[in-house]
Amino acid sequence: MLGPIGTFVFFVLFQIFGLAVATAATIPDRDYLQQQIPPSDLLKDPILDMYLLEGFRQRQPSTHFITDCLYVTSKAGYFVFKSPNDDPTVCGIYFLTDPDRQVELRFTFFDVPCERGGLASVVDGWELNGEIFPSATDHPLPIEDRVSEFCGKRVKKVFLSSQNAALIQYRIPAKGKGFTVLARYPKQSTPCNVLVDSTADAFTLRNYGRRINCTLSAMYPAAIRVIALGVGVNTLHGTNREIETGTVHKCDKRGLHDQAQLGGSDGLDTSNLEILDSICGVDSKPDTRGRIVGCGVTSVRLTSSGLFDNSVTVTIRPATENEIMEADLICGI
Repeated sequence: MLGPIGTFVFFVLFQIFGLAVATAATIPDRDYLQQQIPPSDLLKDPILDMYLLEGFRQRQPSTHFITDCLYVTSKAGYFVFKSPNDDPTVCGIYFLTDPDRQVELRFTFFDVPCERGGLASVVDGWELNGEIFPSATDHPLPIEDRVSEFCGKRVKKVFLSSQNAALIQYRIPAKGKGFTVLARYPKQSTPCNVLVDSTADAFTLRNYGRRINCTLSAMYPAAIRVIALGVGVNTLHGTNREIETGTVHKCDKRGLHDQAQLGGSDGLDTSNLEILDSICGVDSKPDTRGRIVGCGVTSVRLTSSGLFDNSVTVTIRPATENEIMEADLICGI
């Protein structure tokens, strides 16, 4: 895996709208439709040519040229990088999409000479300062299977992330060399790990009955409010009725595996999570108080044994400066 990349900024999600043009006319005394073919002189009309060309362009994926070493995007389409010099600096394209989508990356052009250390890699998740999201304990694949490195003239593989975040890192110390990659964001039926870029939405983590850990992380100090909780109560066979137990606190101290952990860390690796509280039980009443986490990364982590269908719904927003000063948890203290 290539070296770490520094801080980042988020871009606004951009959507592409297509233009469809179709013309049909009903033929008298017939029960079928026939396509209308414009006269040959109309096809030569330069005004019509302009509109047809514009419609064609609107239907094509947009193209984005990478000029910044650190590039964060939620846009779909082609991303083109051409090395402007022989600088061996490591750069990266950070892809982030909606919580219920994945990142699909397909290289349509690739020319990264292996000489002089030229290299590119695709990471299933994000890497920052040597730490990866999701952490090894929260991802179904080992780290070595989540990082693909390559150089040369061609990349055949299509890469599909396990969550809503993925990363391309590259070092191309050869002027004029580079790559083009097509990014798409297909739907994911059972999302688990989520990297947050919005500021006031509600998010639900759910294990869908699996023995798995799912983490929601926001890369800023945040205010967390739990608005629905169902952890460690409902069996997969549905033999237990859902009974409001209220929120049970400090479930990690009670020896319970199924729990939702609220906390933070200084980096992306949630195995280093400093836990403010671990909760379980069934509670549909809003948490009016909320919790303030004064850490660089704020996380909600759902750990599941596979014996229960667990879920937790939270809202998360950036904490104000005054809230951080009075935070319930400040990392490193």
